[in-house]
Amino acid sequence: MPLDYPNIVPENNLRLPDALTITHGPAPLLARFVLEADKAARAAGIYLRIRNDFDTLTRLNQEQVARGNWYPLIDMFNPEKSAVSPENAFWVSGENEQGEIVCTNAARIHYWPGTTLEDEAVAMLYGRDEGQPCTITAEAAKTITGVVQVHGATWVRPDCRGRGLSHLLPRVCRAYGPSRWPIDWVMALITMAHYRNGIAFSYGARHFSASVVYPELHFGELVLAYSARDEVYDDLASYLASELAGASGKFAERSVPTFLAQEVISTSPDGVRQGSSKRS
Repeated sequence: MPLDYPNIVPENNLRLPDALTITHGPAPLLARFVLEADKAARAAGIYLRIRNDFDTLTRLNQEQVARGNWYPLIDMFNPEKSAVSPENAFWVSGENEQGEIVCTNAARIHYWPGTTLEDEAVAMLYGRDEGQPCTITAEAAKTITGVVQVHGATWVRPDCRGRGLSHLLPRVCRAYGPSRWPIDWVMALITMAHYRNGIAFSYGARHFSASVVYPELHFGELVLAYSARDEVYDDLASYLASELAGASGKFAERSVPTFLAQEVISTSPDGVRQGSSKRS
């Protein structure tokens, strides 16, 4: 039975600032970041909301997959295949003036006292550990423990790509999650392609460790992108002072190269080492 760290669950589908109740972390930084991020998004006609209705995220994903605009969600965020719930997860939706969801990012909070990512990698991605194969050579997987925020479901609708929203929304999640849980680590798994072309570095992770491979899935070699709690705060402060400084209208027009952001958003570095194979 998965463990959930006790926390206060807000009402579903609140505006981002209304959903924020800071019980952990540096309150001045987190509050200011959320307010400035919300203001910058609104100036671009994007309205950010905090949600815990993962059936809605799943339906949205299925619709966009059918249109060729997204990849299927990993099981971690599918309530039919995992224990994802309002107590241990949330997602951010960005909606346009017509109320259409045009961008998303999600986070699952794992409470791993006495265990590590190396032990939990199968259950984390598949939702349940049923002996699916997973080969882990990322040394950092041995140290990721405690309260861990895992990111995914990063998506921007094609007509909104290139505006920096895929850089903004993961950071909104990294500000909101540590306000509600005493996060020790924030992490994601990214494709090797996104690591090698530099896209992975735009999301704010401080460290990369190769590799994690799920042989039954199509992702290929994945890299663990991760930051410790204080490094997350440093990145938020830096982004606040740079990208969000005078950001009125910043996210309204294309300003960065477009790419298909997907739920696995990090990649692996070149120095791959041999490691353990987990089939528990």
